[in-house]
Parts: sequence; C-alpha cells; structure tokens
Amino acid sequence: MFRAETQRAQGTDHSSRFISAASAPLRGMLFVSLLGASFPALAEPGFARLYKQQYGYAPSCNACHKDGGGTPLNPYGQQFKDAGMKLASFAAVAGRDADGDGAANDAEAKARSNPGQKTSTPERKGDWLDTASLIPREVQAAFPGVRAYLPKDALLTDADIARAKALGAELSKADENTIYIPVENQKPVGTAIIFPARHQGKVFFLLLATDRQLNVTLVRPLNARRVPAAEASTVYAGFKGIAADKLPAAQGDSLDAAITRAVKKAGTLLYVRLKNA
Repeated sequence: MFRAETQRAQGTDHSSRFISAASAPLRGMLFVSLLGASFPALAEPGFARLYKQQYGYAPSCNACHKDGGGTPLNPYGQQFKDAGMKLASFAAVAGRDADGDGAANDAEAKARSNPGQKTSTPERKGDWLDTASLIPREVQAAFPGVRAYLPKDALLTDADIARAKALGAELSKADENTIYIPVENQKPVGTAIIFPARHQGKVFFLLLATDRQLNVTLVRPLNARRVPAAEASTVYAGFKGIAADKLPAAQGDSLDAAITRAVKKAGTLLYVRLKNA
C-alpha cells in the first residue's frame, strides 16, 4: 500500500526535500512519489505556511510552541493567535517583543532568530532552525535509528473530505496537518502525525505512528496537561495493528470516546492523503 520511488531532483525545483534528523540536510533536493502521488512543497500547514509566506523560510515548531509541536504556545505563538492567526497578524505583532530579549518580533523573524525564544536573538540565533529541530523529538523517538524524514503537507481537498466522510470521519480544512515520513535507503518506513483531541472543551495532543502499510504501531498522549486523565487511559493499546482506514468510530462523550474520535480523524487523514484515490 505504501510505496515510494525516489530520485534526485534536477535544476532548482524544490517541490520536496528530505530532512536529516541527525546532522545537516541531505545534499541536494529529492523528489518522492508516495503511493503514486507527488509530494507538494515542504510541509507547512497553518502558522508555518503563513510564516514562510511572510518571511521567506519555514520555521520549526519552536517558533510558536514552548517545546515543539504539541506543547503549549510560547509568547509569540500566543500573540499570533490573539491577533487572529492570519497573514495580517504578523504585522499586528511586528513591533512587540514577545520573548523579552530586547528585539522586536519582526526584526527577529527577518534575522532568522526565534521571536518566541529569549535565548535566540539576531546576534545569537541558536539552533532552532537546525534540521533536528524541524522534526519533533517525539516523532524521532517513534522511529529509533531513522536519520532522515520527509515532512508532507496534509492539505485537504474537497475530494479528500468526501472520502473521509465515506470512511466515517468528519474532516475539514481546520484538520490540515503535517505528516512526518521516516525514510531509510530513500524509502518510507512509516508515518507519524501529531494531532489534537478535545474533551469537555479542553484540548490535548496525541501522536499516532504507522508502519509503511499504514497500520497503526503507536498511539500515545504528548501533552495532556489540561486533561491529565488522558495520560492514564487504556484505550491507546487497542488501536495497535489496525489499518488507518479501519479505525473504530467513537461512541458517546467519554474521554476514551474523545480519544477514539481524534485517532479516527488522524488515521483517516493519513489514509486519504497517502493512498491513491
């Protein structure tokens, strides 16, 4: 189900690239065809996509999260959210100093330092844009020994949303996300996605990983501080081994149902974006 053909790109086409989680990026750009479909640009849903449009480069998750994707927002991320989470929001917070390091948000972003991290300044940028920082460490931990990743835009078309509905999952543009694809010998060995779950008006985050056939290998909570009981739920083990398009539908309003509902959506998102229509 999960096939890939990899060839080195020619010329200046940057439609997709591998990221090494160990040291420097692999030399040269690489095209990858997954399940017969070409990858679009480097994964940049939501904030990161807008950030690149504004400043010309893709940030790591640490631009707006305290400790990478799935963790609480840092001051810059909170300012951006409060300003409406749109392209114009960058101008609205440009003159502020979110992290209190003496440099304005806009000046830091233009200098490629992190406007949300006090230890990153225009003079001392730090390692927030190093390749290892671009892949959440929880994703790396799910694939020990893997050194290269291909982030993929999970941008939903109307056809994707319709396919998801037929599979029993209600997806929308708000569910667009990043799919992390671990790569060995220029071939994908699985997938991972970090996604939100909601229970009683509170949001927490989960990680789902699969093998290359899109069978679930792992589901676990990443940041459940607002819903501590999610850490102790026993529902996670029941997802292991189930195909992404066969995950169970949720029943009821319990915490386990909220987790099941979120996992169903995430698995379906993987399936509709990575499997040929």
